[in-house]
Amino acid sequence: MIFLPIVYVLYWFVFGKRYFYQNVLLLLASFYFYACWDWRFLLLLFFSIGLDYFSGIQIENSKTKRASTIWLTISIGINLGFLGFFKYYNFFIENFADLLNTLGLGVNMWVLNIVLPVGISFYTFHGLSYVIDVYKKRIKAERNYVEYALFVSYFPLLVAGPIERATHLLPQLQRKRKFNYEQSVDGLRQILWGFFKKIVIADNCAPLVNEIFSNYHAESASDLVIGSVLFAFQIYCDFSGYSDIALGVSRMLGIELLKNFSFPYFSRDIAEFWRRWHISLSSWFRDYLYIPLGGSKGGLWMKVRNTFIIFLVSGFWHGANWTFIVWGGLNALFFLPLMLSDKNRSYMEIVAKGKLFPTFREFASILMTFALTCFAWIFFRSESISMAVDYIGKIFSKSLFSFPTHIRPILPVLIIFMLGIEWINRTTDHGLQIKRFNPWLRRIVYLVILYFILRYANFENNEFIYFQF
Repeated sequence: MIFLPIVYVLYWFVFGKRYFYQNVLLLLASFYFYACWDWRFLLLLFFSIGLDYFSGIQIENSKTKRASTIWLTISIGINLGFLGFFKYYNFFIENFADLLNTLGLGVNMWVLNIVLPVGISFYTFHGLSYVIDVYKKRIKAERNYVEYALFVSYFPLLVAGPIERATHLLPQLQRKRKFNYEQSVDGLRQILWGFFKKIVIADNCAPLVNEIFSNYHAESASDLVIGSVLFAFQIYCDFSGYSDIALGVSRMLGIELLKNFSFPYFSRDIAEFWRRWHISLSSWFRDYLYIPLGGSKGGLWMKVRNTFIIFLVSGFWHGANWTFIVWGGLNALFFLPLMLSDKNRSYMEIVAKGKLFPTFREFASILMTFALTCFAWIFFRSESISMAVDYIGKIFSKSLFSFPTHIRPILPVLIIFMLGIEWINRTTDHGLQIKRFNPWLRRIVYLVILYFILRYANFENNEFIYFQF
């Protein structure tokens, strides 16, 4: 609770005249922040930073294309090697053993009790984008170690994103930041909204979701539907809540991070959903995987292949389980008809822009898209594919029309309130940039949110879902 106030005061009122000292403070604060989880994994973070810092310089200094390619390959290979070991070693070993056993070759293979370093998927992708951008000559190699290390380890985004680009964040670290009262106030608003979504919505959905998915065999079909819908709101409010807190904290420090969510549950098709959900990851895969593979410029086979590759890899990025891969594959199947009919860019603007309400057709499209995402989320949340298939199968029974029992009366009210605030402010950067309300009405909204936090916050389940990715 005192970490941010101390950093904030030192940052602006002690070291505010020199951005170099501000950067040193933020770097030390970031290392301390990470060490609070497990100081031993600081060594891995230090190694990752040093590897890509040195590789970037070597790539730029290389006299030949072959030499720069070798350095790029070394950096990518080591980065993905560490990520693969910590995140996917047991997955590959267990599946390889299952394959051999299926072929009649009984084997026993060693699995390891590996602790996944928090944030490794995020800071690894920071480093990968940097060395690739240096290789492609989109950015010069950074010689200032403090600035590069801060780019990778900046504490608001270190453990769960957004996944930043050196072209966006490094220039902000290389210039003087001036204290801006309005910017700090807006950062506080976004932090407040993030906390509301996390500890009021997500953490109140979590116990019900856990109970329903843990005992799905004994639940009615209507409760299973409620479980999938509540998980959709849980994961959205948990992850976007973290992103709101991260962006708000950074805005208070005069640094703007990439927007990570743009009201995705107001999307009218899956293509729009993926432009609005986990934007930094979606755009990362687009720029560093999809486009290098040829994007949608080739023939039909290439378009289909590249679409499935990007969605399957995105699913696998989330975790070492076939459920994530199926989740990615389902989204590819949902996306494919739009791409093949050239309708995947039909909705580039927010729905009902300039209007208070959507049309009936827009509302129906939103509901259909939400239903598809809820269906896919069942695989994301399930422990195995068989569990997900069984869960879905039990939905289609007579009990679908029974009254659900797993619902707290206040929870729908809180969710509707959250959706209402975000609908009103869907053209802004975050839910509490309330530009349509007069000052007194804004204050009332803030007080209502504070009341909800004090009255309904669940402080017993505070770990963010994306810390495990």
